Amino acid sequence: MSDLSFEQAMQQLERIVVQLEQGELPLEKALEQFEEAVKLSRLSQQKLQQAEQKVSQLLQQQNGEQLGTFQANNTGEDEA
Repeated sequence: MSDLSFEQAMQQLERIVVQLEQGELPLEKALEQFEEAVKLSRLSQQKLQQAEQKVSQLLQQQNGEQLGTFQANNTGEDEA
């Protein structure tokens, strides 16, 4: 799943939301879809945070502040 682009993850998430909103899925299938939606939501949020970090670095570099190389945090947790 982590190889999905932000756009792909959002498309899948939207599809799942539509299915859940229709209320026609059996309970077990609805729970599976909900679990998938949570994973997609976390993945999308992680990709957005990575993009925000990259933009922040680029803006700081533009202002003359040199930072280290951008390294994506693949664990989804903040580094200390």
